[in-house]
Amino acid sequence: MGRTAVAVAATLVALAFAFSTFERWLGRRRRHELAWSFALALFVVAAAALAVGAGVGWDGATFRVFYLFGAILDVPFLALGTVYLLAGRQVGDRAAVVVGLLAAFAVGVVVTAPFTAPVPRHVLVQGSHVFPVLPRVLAGVASGGGAIVILAGAVWSMVRGRGLLANGLIAGGTLVLGASGTFNSVLGAMSAFAVTLMVGITLIFAGYLVATARTPAPEQAGASVTRLRARAG
Repeated sequence: MGRTAVAVAATLVALAFAFSTFERWLGRRRRHELAWSFALALFVVAAAALAVGAGVGWDGATFRVFYLFGAILDVPFLALGTVYLLAGRQVGDRAAVVVGLLAAFAVGVVVTAPFTAPVPRHVLVQGSHVFPVLPRVLAGVASGGGAIVILAGAVWSMVRGRGLLANGLIAGGTLVLGASGTFNSVLGAMSAFAVTLMVGITLIFAGYLVATARTPAPEQAGASVTRLRARAG
């Protein structure tokens, strides 16, 4: 029951994060916020699958959804948001094409990959125990490569003196999410896995809130400019 509650809590935090970033994208149309919104929507699906597996029991379909959305697709789209934010729209659009093509390929692979062993009903099994090589390679490359991009972006921003606390929280959350696989694969503890998911996504959410807390909304910025012009006149 406890691990189910934690997985549900992680789902709700991710849902709040997704709505927050999507709302800001609607107001400002910045592509990094759209990428982050999509990534958090993927995380919501993965966390919901974890909650179903922990509460009701795992089956092939639930595990495929969890593995695809959580282990493969989520982190690359978070990283895509970082690319848009730091490298600009032109580079970000090129990266989006690459990420999109790889994501489509990954969907086909995970959906059609045969299981090499039955999926345990009450255990969050390692991918290596039930999947052939290709889905596991995709998970390693996607999560590892995406995490490197996010961490590099956070470190670069901190070196330049931009958002030390916010980027520190985002980097810490990324590291915690990466460590979640270790808890399950090494310790075999689904409860610890769910807790690290909750902590990791909360840290990333907190970093986002810190980074955007002092950024005025477009209408507020416009009103400020208008007042300044009126005073100058």
